[in-house]
Amino acid sequence: MARIGIDAGRSPYLEVLSALDKAKVQWYHFTAIVIAGLGFFTDAYDLFCISTVSRLLGRLYYYNPDTKHPGTLPPNVSAAVNGVALCGTLVGQLFFGWLGDKMGRKKVYGATLKIMVICSVASGLSIGSTARSVMTTLCFFRFWLGFGIGGDYPLSATIMAEYANQRTRGSFIAAVFAMQGTGIVAGATVSIIVSVIFNRTFPRPSFNQNLITSPPPREDISTPPEADIVWRLVFMLGAIPALVTYYWRMKMPETARYTALVEGNAQQAAMDMTKVLDVEFAVEQAKVDRLRAVDSYSLFSREFARRHGRHLLGTTSTWFLLDIAFYSQNLFQKDIFTEMEWLPQAETMSALEEVFRISRAQALIALCSTVPGYWFTVFTIDRIGRRPIQFMGFAMMTAFMFALSIPYYTLREGHYLPLLVLYAFTFFFANFGPNTTTFIIPAELFPARLRSTCHGISAAAGKAGAIVGAFGFLYAAQSSKEGSQEVGYPPGLGVRTALILLGIINGLGFLCTFLVPETKGLSLEDLSGENNVELVSQDGADPP
Repeated sequence: MARIGIDAGRSPYLEVLSALDKAKVQWYHFTAIVIAGLGFFTDAYDLFCISTVSRLLGRLYYYNPDTKHPGTLPPNVSAAVNGVALCGTLVGQLFFGWLGDKMGRKKVYGATLKIMVICSVASGLSIGSTARSVMTTLCFFRFWLGFGIGGDYPLSATIMAEYANQRTRGSFIAAVFAMQGTGIVAGATVSIIVSVIFNRTFPRPSFNQNLITSPPPREDISTPPEADIVWRLVFMLGAIPALVTYYWRMKMPETARYTALVEGNAQQAAMDMTKVLDVEFAVEQAKVDRLRAVDSYSLFSREFARRHGRHLLGTTSTWFLLDIAFYSQNLFQKDIFTEMEWLPQAETMSALEEVFRISRAQALIALCSTVPGYWFTVFTIDRIGRRPIQFMGFAMMTAFMFALSIPYYTLREGHYLPLLVLYAFTFFFANFGPNTTTFIIPAELFPARLRSTCHGISAAAGKAGAIVGAFGFLYAAQSSKEGSQEVGYPPGLGVRTALILLGIINGLGFLCTFLVPETKGLSLEDLSGENNVELVSQDGADPP
């Protein structure tokens, strides 16, 4: 085993952390990306697969033959089913972010996966025979599913940041986050496969054929009873990647930064990283003790406010504003899908055909704009930098939102191709922009003992923005003309006004980016102030 060439006595840096910063890209980096990335793959699958089957839930449980339309989820039920996981995620980000700094990254990382596996399966087994009982149990389990997902945000980012070298750290964390795009595609793909299998096995006519018979049937014959298994299977299959990941997560050693700088165990940190890097390290317990004695301020202290208050304001505000815009981009999705004939009127389809078409449209949008945006960031972030990409992303999203909003009604009337292109570019620059960088920056700025907590706070601010974007703007985008709203919704501001507001919100995100510094190419300890060179004299003795 080689001995690393660092003079532990004379360097102000911990030898084991300096070695991690300067390590060449090797197998353990890719292992960490895959392990953390599979968690994010599962997160995205579980969060976004609901959009592929929510209309099916309406057909199954809320059909009213007197309306002569397929069943749809009432607005309050739709908001609960689609939003409860976001609420759980917000709570989980705060709780597990804090717990990750108290108990360690590895221990808490395994707990979040257990919750995700159990609640994925339980969501599919939601019990009851009435709409109320099924929706209540579904919402209950999806809240706790979101709770587990929430823990993955701060822990995955923190673990990857603490394992990576400083030269390619941004690309590694971005690669973990990019698995979210793959998870979205996987959720849509599973929904496509399951719906096609069931549609061929239990074929049904379109809903309009219900109205041809005389008298009209009291049941929706376009929705086979077996369709109730479809949404359950889609949810339960999300447990498989989480199960696969669990074993490998438990084999990962705790990060050296947590073991040394938080637990204060220099010997264990050296032993763990010796196994990872195949290099022998000195045990620098005296240096660890000095560093921990000086950097002991708490989250709610004046010292934290002085050093990192501006940073935390920057990471929370940018993530909050970004997610308002990102999660509200489905405001005009229906118009695009209808104009492109990807998603015809619900009455012209059977229930399972509708699941297929919604899932296919979601997969196409993800493949054409979402996934490429993520990977553009992976390949460029350590060359361009975090702040330039975030500035560019917010600026381009602002421009495209105004380009969509000003001629919106003209574009909607037959000019669907420009509408589709503008829509795709807003998603592309969200992901080749702040949707990725807001995940990366909080994992780099804060000291080790508060890193997971501060990332969780930043991520929770983002989820608060997601709730505002997904539901507040859903109501705001309703027509202001009485009687022109979707069933069950009150008058709103209209889509055009909502898009103008989103353009302004993206502009505010651009301005808030000035609150965060550039982190490219710097060690985590230099960024957080934990490498205090005054702590160590030239001969390694305690300072006078």
